[in-house]
Amino acid sequence: MTVDLPDLAAMKGFGARIAERLEPGDVVALTGGLGAGKTTLAREIIAALGHDGEVPSPTFTIIETYDHLRLPLVHADFYRLEDPSEALEIGLDDYREGAALIAEWPDHAGGFEHEAGCLSITLETVGEGRQAIVKGGKAWQSRMP
Repeated sequence: MTVDLPDLAAMKGFGARIAERLEPGDVVALTGGLGAGKTTLAREIIAALGHDGEVPSPTFTIIETYDHLRLPLVHADFYRLEDPSEALEIGLDDYREGAALIAEWPDHAGGFEHEAGCLSITLETVGEGRQAIVKGGKAWQSRMP
């Protein structure tokens, strides 16, 4: 499925649709080049889940947690990982317990596409906007955004 995101309003709407359907155990795996909009989409999902305020990019902290939302959420940016085993070393599985995960640069953590609850989104720049190529795992088939 392809979703056109010509402006920030479209990105906000897409983030809200994902947030409506997000369940504990889900992974929103965001891929795309630098500046493709991964963190922007993550911020829109987090805002739609009820966060009011800034959403720092987890580029340096790797993991940010949000326990006060409609459902617990982990926002991770795996860009700086040099090996997928590092995701285990930082305790990713513990953070994910009962929470949803938004994963930027998921391939650096070994990927999540094998999980039924993975919603894979590849963001590409198209003119002034973006385009999202969306693939849902088995658990997403009846609730695609």
